Amino acid sequence: MDNTTFESFLSRWEEVIKSQDLTQLNELLAEDVTFYSPVVHTPQEGKFMTAMYLMGAGQVLKDDFNYKQKIIQGLKGVLEFQCKIDDIIVNGVDIIELNEDGKIINFKVMVRPIKAIHKLHEMMGKMLAEMKDLKV
Repeated sequence: MDNTTFESFLSRWEEVIKSQDLTQLNELLAEDVTFYSPVVHTPQEGKFMTAMYLMGAGQVLKDDFNYKQKIIQGLKGVLEFQCKIDDIIVNGVDIIELNEDGKIINFKVMVRPIKAIHKLHEMMGKMLAEMKDLKV
């Protein structure tokens, strides 16, 4: 399978990261999307919860955020990123799977080092509490 669908998605995804535009993000998510957080044990199901986590992460991980490497195969991609939280250099990967319509159906985030995970957990908890009344 060629990578055209994912590459098209990726340009839209990078715009969402820059703009933090909830409307654009909503357009990229399938209704039955599942989000796997590095700091929450259970998968988060559905568009609303996934959007909340992604918007929160976008705020927490925004300092010096950039993708260092992108590996794409068909409708799946592994995007290696780096950013800063306070004085911590964070390394991680976004593992994204799309459906045939180019919408996200699975989004898994992995992060290192452990110090970053603890800080991410703390900051995401605060961010999600602030966003709890947001409607997608």
